Amino acid sequence: MSKKSYNSFVIIAFVAICIPMIWGFIKKDNKPNLTGIVINDVNPDSLLKKDKTMWFSGEYQSLKDDYNNDHWAFKETFVRLNNQFYYQAFNQIRVNQFVAGKDNYIFAEVAVNSYYGNDFIGLNKTNEFLRKCKVIQDTLSKKGISFVLVYAPGKGIGAPEFIDDKYKKTIKETNSNTFSNQSKVWGVNHIDLVDYFHKIKDTCKYPLYARFAHHWTFYFDCLASKKIISELEKIRNTDLPDVSWTKIEISDTARSRDNDVLKSMNLFSNPPQNQPLAYPQLEIEQDSLKNKTKVLTIGDSYWYGIVYMQIPHQCFAGGKFWYYNKRVVPNPNPAEKTEAWQLDLKESIESNQVVMVMGSDPALPSFGWGFVDDAYELYTNPKAYYARIQRTKAIKQYEKQIREKPILLKKSTKKSQDLQIPLDSAIKLDAMKLAGLH
Repeated sequence: MSKKSYNSFVIIAFVAICIPMIWGFIKKDNKPNLTGIVINDVNPDSLLKKDKTMWFSGEYQSLKDDYNNDHWAFKETFVRLNNQFYYQAFNQIRVNQFVAGKDNYIFAEVAVNSYYGNDFIGLNKTNEFLRKCKVIQDTLSKKGISFVLVYAPGKGIGAPEFIDDKYKKTIKETNSNTFSNQSKVWGVNHIDLVDYFHKIKDTCKYPLYARFAHHWTFYFDCLASKKIISELEKIRNTDLPDVSWTKIEISDTARSRDNDVLKSMNLFSNPPQNQPLAYPQLEIEQDSLKNKTKVLTIGDSYWYGIVYMQIPHQCFAGGKFWYYNKRVVPNPNPAEKTEAWQLDLKESIESNQVVMVMGSDPALPSFGWGFVDDAYELYTNPKAYYARIQRTKAIKQYEKQIREKPILLKKSTKKSQDLQIPLDSAIKLDAMKLAGLH
């Protein structure tokens, strides 16, 4: 290579390196449009104006590096190209805690682990949980309130034939089977959507789980909502608004949440879906005389699909959804996001006719997310309950603050990855530190 061509190569490389920096000066808004990635929106320049000590402590420099790393020009493009390379070359999913299966099926690691029983909590813990549920059920029954557990199938149960061979193991005892069987022993009201799924899987015309989705298909959302309504009618001996459809549209392109993981994969070019999915034109009976049974649902993200279908509003008298026993949906306070701990638990429970706790099988190790423990203590030892709530109020406030501020949430997210602990646990550790308790 001649000296002249060598110099030209150096100049071209230098310009290529400088382009993102130059573009960053020209285009001020460089926030990447990436799904599932926490982006720090707070420019520390604004914080430095209020607190000059940040410069001398080194906090400003650290925050500025983090901010620049999130907002440098072309970040979105390079992240998508990088993800595309790993997906096409190695069949790797660049989404935290998700893995690729056969025939382009994507699975959450927890769903695979749950299907094989790797997360089994044991009979004693299951029975202790259900014992508390039985106490809550009997207590609320005297007040005319029904307490119901709902067991939902995750994708491991839903599409095990597509799990990659390297993850396959001998199926052990599972939480799903144990919770279902022991609920019968304890006499706890429950709706077993896992059993329902197995009964319809082989005869169903349309997919119940999509390739690039974590949750059920919209079609299974419709079927599950009908099943839940039917079972609640039996438990309550009442008549609820009916959910039905006469027309079903078939589409090769996923809608609703039927490609929610695909969005989080942040690819440069999405693969063809090539999977006919069913989309019923939902019809919900409009009958105010039937829509009187108010249902409070404490659940995981599987319930969101039914929320989007307006079932709680049009069939459950506007009942609330407590997402993981935290976020309240719909939000009762337009001024700020409301979390469940901010509400009066006794009043919240007793203003409903049904209290329903729903979770997919991967959620069973932490089923109820503290709600069952809280409700049990509330009705068996209210003095201890209210004292504990008062003691932990400051920590809960800091946890809420962390979840709502990207700059703090990003730190907790990194901590959860570094320590290999759930994000909620990392948030709690950071909240305790902010509260001066850790």
